[in-house]
Amino acid sequence: MNQPAPVNKGSLSIARRVEWALIWTALLSLGVLFMVPFVITLGDSLKNFQQIYETPRIWVPIPPRIQNFVDIFHVLPFLRFFKNTLLITGFALFGQVASACLVGYSFARLRWPFRDTCFVILLSTMMLPGQVTMIPMFLLFNYLGWVNTWLPIIVPAYFAVNVFNVFLMRQFFKTIPYSLEEAAVIDGAGHARILTMIMLPLAKPAVLTIGVLGFVHWWNDFMGPLIYLSDHMKYPISLGIKMFSDSQMTNPQYIMAASLVAILPVIVIFFIAQKYFVEGIALTGTKG
Repeated sequence: MNQPAPVNKGSLSIARRVEWALIWTALLSLGVLFMVPFVITLGDSLKNFQQIYETPRIWVPIPPRIQNFVDIFHVLPFLRFFKNTLLITGFALFGQVASACLVGYSFARLRWPFRDTCFVILLSTMMLPGQVTMIPMFLLFNYLGWVNTWLPIIVPAYFAVNVFNVFLMRQFFKTIPYSLEEAAVIDGAGHARILTMIMLPLAKPAVLTIGVLGFVHWWNDFMGPLIYLSDHMKYPISLGIKMFSDSQMTNPQYIMAASLVAILPVIVIFFIAQKYFVEGIALTGTKG
């Protein structure tokens, strides 16, 4: 009887190490590649006017000109833009998270006629590009007298217009055991209490995931404010930087400094919530 050939554990170990070495090399190479624009932005934001146009490129200016970050607040009302962006992002983010949790809970745990059909129709709307609804939405908000206000940017977030967030919450809620909900019903809890006291604490990774994604979206939103806002004192930071770049085309170091200041909150939020963000994406879709 033929015996199977013995497995050389040493060769398997070497092959595994080579495989991991190639994977890490590829990941580090991609990381360095994606970091190049950020490094260029950081370096140029610390240069003076002469260093910007020097050849070959100066990657690390000596001495760094920190004054660039102070000057940008004197050219345009950046503090006003930051305040506007914080208000828009805060109100819209609250509506987006709250509506996604409510609608996702309804699709995951409640039973009502044509629930699954409505969910399929809702998912199908993800295939509609934003350009299709842009003009009808503008005509609607213009009829309501909301143009040149923050309402067209904020109010839709309270109606679960982001289908991906609804899908994310629905899939996460379906991973929670029904026994917990049944025990709460026996104790006399209603749907509102079950959602707030049981579901949301357990779905914290998913909630933080849509919170991070929503924060990035609303903080960087350019198209919405561009369409609906005409008063520059109501501009968020995205339009403020565009106005700043138009007025400072001959001073790229100021544009780079302004861009770096604008993306700093997004970077901080991402690194703070990175653990929950990865966990929320990884656990979604494991059931249902």
